[in-house]
Amino acid sequence: MSAPRTSPVRKALGRLSLPERTFVADALRTETVGGVLLLIAAIAALIWANIPALHHSYETVSHFHLGPGALGLNLSIAHWAADGLLAVFFFVAGIELKRELVAGDLRDPKAAVLPVVAALCGMAVPALVYTLTNLAGGGSTQGWAVPTATDIAFALAVLAVIGTSLPSALRAFLLTLAVVDDLFAILIIAVFFTARIDFAALGGAVLGLVVFWLLLRKGVRGWYVYVPLALVIWALMYNSGVHATIAGVAMGLMLRCTTHKGEQHSPGERIEHLVRPLSAGLAVPLFALFSAGVKVSGGALGDVFGKPETLGVVLGLVVGKTVGIFGGTWLTARFTRASLSEDLAWGDVFAVASLAGIGFTVSLLMGELAFGGDAVLTDEVKTAVLVGSLISALCATVLLKIRNARYRALCADEERDEDLDGIPDIYEQDDPAYHLRMAEIYDRKAADHRRIAAEKAGQAAR
Repeated sequence: MSAPRTSPVRKALGRLSLPERTFVADALRTETVGGVLLLIAAIAALIWANIPALHHSYETVSHFHLGPGALGLNLSIAHWAADGLLAVFFFVAGIELKRELVAGDLRDPKAAVLPVVAALCGMAVPALVYTLTNLAGGGSTQGWAVPTATDIAFALAVLAVIGTSLPSALRAFLLTLAVVDDLFAILIIAVFFTARIDFAALGGAVLGLVVFWLLLRKGVRGWYVYVPLALVIWALMYNSGVHATIAGVAMGLMLRCTTHKGEQHSPGERIEHLVRPLSAGLAVPLFALFSAGVKVSGGALGDVFGKPETLGVVLGLVVGKTVGIFGGTWLTARFTRASLSEDLAWGDVFAVASLAGIGFTVSLLMGELAFGGDAVLTDEVKTAVLVGSLISALCATVLLKIRNARYRALCADEERDEDLDGIPDIYEQDDPAYHLRMAEIYDRKAADHRRIAAEKAGQAAR
């Protein structure tokens, strides 16, 4: 009787393929720089808004209006940052998602299950924690979406500041979580934060997107074609009542992210490479500058833990995100025969899950949308986002530092290139030519050592 066939056990959070590792490294390098700028912008906003002599100027600049009123675009600076600049951020998010779906880890349903389930649980559990907290405390449940978002740039800035070397698999997991997170954040904004719809403007935006797609299909090139068209689509989407950032992610999803014969990079990857620095280095930090400027005092910080709305945001980010992502990852591994990579421990997944509790950019946007009619509560919720993100960052710092020596060793193994061919040795273990090159290298080293030994022996004999 033949032995029963068993399906192979997959490795969860295992080593990335070399092309995927290169792409992730490039993307995270830009996001890390942008995250540091985001951190600086947030600190600058808090200082600007909380120094009495400067507070009035912060309010004046934030509420200064500009733009063509006849087109319905006479907006405040803060409004331009939230609706205009964040459209660039979501445009990049759309490209990232498209690439993940057609060329990255999400194209394989088996590989996609873990990060998608982890991200969904990492959004559902914080929303549940917020809702239960407010039902128990008699608060407003309309802010349930605020603690559901992860800010990848801010999380990477924390890693850069504390000097932690996460293995590429964990960094890719964090990036994929954020990509899926951004997609569902867009869906939440579109479904739950659209109060009115101007169907004429929405129809115009949809028509513009169709033209955008047709031009891409025909292979038309030139920024002078697409940038004006993108601005028209954005303006129509804004006037339709649907949040204008939807236009950004829609255009991002339309770009081709697979390579054709003779192409080294797809058009989507090339455009993302050009636009990502604008998003991470300018758009998101400017949004933070005009959104994070809330008045912070001892009493205000105390109120964060005293009001159900603000307490729900803090608990959602700190507890909900960690429990949701870790629980989703564990359950997926438990029920899909996927075992954790032998290089990692479940404590590493828990640490990354706590890092995902940093929900700065999109959480601030969600707070503005959820409580836009109450300026005081909006500022209090923003303070709660800052506090929750800070607590998550501190928890993650402690947890990651415990394993930092192990992370450094893993990163060193990933980077080692003893044969100097530009490819890390760990990716060449099955290549006979690599081992022959290494044998030649060691033979040369052995010959050098024998020569040195003979010289030393001769000197000693004299």
